[in-house]
Amino acid sequence: MSKTNDFFSHETTVIDEGCVIGKGTKIWHFSHIMPNATIGERCNLGQNVVVSPKVVLGDNVKVQNNVSIYTGVICEDDVFLGPSMVFTNVINPRSAVNRKDEFKQTLVKKGASIGANATIICGITIGEYALIGAGAVVTKDVAPYSLVVGNPSKPIGWVSKNGHRLHFDKDRQAICPETGEKYVLEDGQVMLKK
Repeated sequence: MSKTNDFFSHETTVIDEGCVIGKGTKIWHFSHIMPNATIGERCNLGQNVVVSPKVVLGDNVKVQNNVSIYTGVICEDDVFLGPSMVFTNVINPRSAVNRKDEFKQTLVKKGASIGANATIICGITIGEYALIGAGAVVTKDVAPYSLVVGNPSKPIGWVSKNGHRLHFDKDRQAICPETGEKYVLEDGQVMLKK
């Protein structure tokens, strides 16, 4: 492993010109960071990760092995991308048709986690602290704190900031079993009580 500036990259990593990589970030074997990508501080990119041009990763983003993050994807702070999960950036790709001017933005909000082998169709937003189950195929926006699974994915419940399942009482309130944080369910949305 070689030290470059204030981040670490394995000697097999390729980092193109124009990238911004934050302090304390680690980039592992056979990864490729393409031109003008932005990676925040304290990120960890596993083996065989591709970050395409103009992708933005916030601070403390964890990217597991074999993930390609395509142009148009923005991941906010504390996002987790599980092994071999997949992003897309074009709705109707064809090898013979250049659609680079049709890339759609996909936004993964703060603290969201995407499970192994999940597929995220472009042009959607995954809400804060949402949890996408392994193998899910996400075709539409996901609400904050939502737990979604299946193909196509469907919401099956709610999770806390720490990823614990929330069970709401008759007053539409729930307490995270790990942290004691209180949540309220209003109008089909979960909010952390202050």
